[in-house]
Amino acid sequence: MSKEKAQARREHLARMRAEQKRKERRAGLLMWGIGGLVIVVLVGLVGFYVINDRSQKSLDGVQTFAYKGSEHTWDKVAYKETPPTGGPHNYYWQNCGIYDQPIHSEHGVHSLEHGAVWITYRPSLPKADVDKLKTLASSDFMLLSPYEGLKADVMVSSWNHQLVLNGADDPRLPAYIKKYKQNPTFTPEFGSACDRGVGTTAGQQPLPTPDPELDPHAEASAAPTPQPSTESSTEPSTEPATQFTVGPDATPSPAAS
Repeated sequence: MSKEKAQARREHLARMRAEQKRKERRAGLLMWGIGGLVIVVLVGLVGFYVINDRSQKSLDGVQTFAYKGSEHTWDKVAYKETPPTGGPHNYYWQNCGIYDQPIHSEHGVHSLEHGAVWITYRPSLPKADVDKLKTLASSDFMLLSPYEGLKADVMVSSWNHQLVLNGADDPRLPAYIKKYKQNPTFTPEFGSACDRGVGTTAGQQPLPTPDPELDPHAEASAAPTPQPSTESSTEPSTEPATQFTVGPDATPSPAAS
């Protein structure tokens, strides 16, 4: 009987060990399964974030146009786009900066020709959103101004390119600025200035009239108008406008004393 009991005890222990090993294998497989599932979920979340982030910053919605540069006029221009992205423009460009009132499109387009990015917004845009735009427009070669008749609260334009935005927080706006501002590929007059031009708004000063010194095709009887003020809405100039001359498609230079 002792031998039978001993054998039974050994068999029982063997079954217990086998059962324990099965439990350990199941636990191991379960842990690996949970770990693998966590990895798959994490990879999926990261992938979703990357794809979603790229989608939000995608510039696929940018509209393109085909205006050639160096077309100057003293006339008011009826632009096809609102705001314009190119075409004929005034001999004077707009000083880059932040304006709280509308500017002449004919000056703004000239700045685009020099590589500026122009952010426009509806006059009814809340102040908090305007302040966000001002932060983005505080660097060089940036224009910011309200604009009547926009089809969205905020739009951004550069020469031959334009993007309708979802608002001041649209992540595509910084991406647009990074790509198109002073881009030599898209800038007809890359390297030209975006200061020492016109620093007034449309309400402060009308479009300049023909100046024979700038336009060889202007009538000789046309009286030259005073040089546009260089006072910027963000950084007033210390030099009066009469101390420099502006030539077509050229950086203003100090006048001879």
